Amino acid sequence: MLAHEIDYNIHGEEMQYVEIELDPQEAVIAEAGSFMMMDNGVQMETIFGDGSTKNDGFLGKILGAGKRILTGESLFMTAFYNAQMGKKKVSFASPYPGKIIPIDLTRFGGKFICQKDAFLCAAKGVSIGIEFSKRLGRGLFGGEGFIMQKLEGDGMAFVHAGGTMAKKELKPGEILKVDTGCIVGFDHTVDYDIEFVGGIKNTIFGGEGLFFAKLQGPGTVYIQSLPFSRLADRIIASAPRTGGKDRGEGSILGGLGDLIDGDNRF
Repeated sequence: MLAHEIDYNIHGEEMQYVEIELDPQEAVIAEAGSFMMMDNGVQMETIFGDGSTKNDGFLGKILGAGKRILTGESLFMTAFYNAQMGKKKVSFASPYPGKIIPIDLTRFGGKFICQKDAFLCAAKGVSIGIEFSKRLGRGLFGGEGFIMQKLEGDGMAFVHAGGTMAKKELKPGEILKVDTGCIVGFDHTVDYDIEFVGGIKNTIFGGEGLFFAKLQGPGTVYIQSLPFSRLADRIIASAPRTGGKDRGEGSILGGLGDLIDGDNRF
């Protein structure tokens, strides 16, 4: 195997974290900011690029870093090594309420496609690259643009879904239509395209956007109930505005409603 063979345990319900057990000389790579805690003896090292073994050398590291810029991620990743005898544990937390999904890349033919901000951590040796869309419509209207993340290798990787996660096993030719922002990831055998909603009323008044994502099997698809962009939009819409009125919980009662329901701000 090219990737390190790690053991793991996922804890929690709505705000999960994954605890990874490292044997001596094993390592895990993670996105910056996802680290939660680790045992004494685990060494942390910042990696320039995606951390896969095939990117050894300066030019390889530059290429790996360039891929991460295109997906909107940091130039650097962090590797956590167990450099001592005995087993050590390191944990990584989900960035917002949702579910952590373990992805065994050997069961996906060594390749899994996911949205740009879904990746959390992976065994050392897994390559985190980019997947370009070859279809203009998907690139312009698919919600994820021309570029998605591509996880390759033969180890374990972990991605994060917002809210509740739905796993769908599509048969050959079976089609699933999804909101473009609700896709977490899918098997590389799944055909991904976009489809116009259709109908004047649906287009103008439907409130669901102009396009669906159309996923056609065979393969596995992971769907999230609460994309982070949707959560952020709700928070921003409800946040108090400087010099204006906020969208309080008091409804038509306004400030009096806030006073009654305990939302007292002076």
